[in-house]
Amino acid sequence: MPKIVDHAKRREEIALVACEVVAARGFEQATVARIARAAGYTTGMVAHYYESKQAIILAALRLILLRIEQRLTRERDTGEANLLSVLSEALAVDAGRFAECAFWMAFWGQVSADKRLKRLNAWVHREYMRLFARCFAEHWPEWTTWPPATRDHVLRSVVTFINGLTAGAVTSPRDWPASLQIEQLNLQLDLLRKWAKSRRGRPARPVLGKNPKEPNGPRGIRPDVPKKRGS
Repeated sequence: MPKIVDHAKRREEIALVACEVVAARGFEQATVARIARAAGYTTGMVAHYYESKQAIILAALRLILLRIEQRLTRERDTGEANLLSVLSEALAVDAGRFAECAFWMAFWGQVSADKRLKRLNAWVHREYMRLFARCFAEHWPEWTTWPPATRDHVLRSVVTFINGLTAGAVTSPRDWPASLQIEQLNLQLDLLRKWAKSRRGRPARPVLGKNPKEPNGPRGIRPDVPKKRGS
């Protein structure tokens, strides 16, 4: 009787191994042959599932994003259901998540030279913002009462902070043990929450890119402009 092969599972396995190879050896050294060898398959078998190295990398990106979404949105016991524990799932606090973060760093190193990867990176960023916004709305009761510009500020700050924190943890793991990463994230969340609450009652600044009449410049929050003396 012929063996039944779960092709979807095999594709996922190859993508996951690709993530680990890229994390360990870097983007350039993660050849199709090396990925196949690490997965225990021949190069021909890997080629049966993916037409190119880039196709494998794209599959690995989507798989990592899916795994992060599953961790961020999984049901939790009442005792651990808080924003800090949820967002800590995106940090390099264990071997599996360290590999994911190392993969992201290797990927970011390729983005500037590849238009397709730029578009993919923009999509990934939007997905992160969507996921984090969902987490904030679930765990901070006051979240929905804040102006859109304030929520946008908080989201962008958290994403930027986590990106920087994970980059530090990947490049200098001894300096960034899991406990310190979580401690720093807790501090950042606390500061952002206090800042957002202090904004209550102040007029919200518009978000650039929402209005076609806005001046040219990077999409984001309009920076504070110093007032002229005597005004």
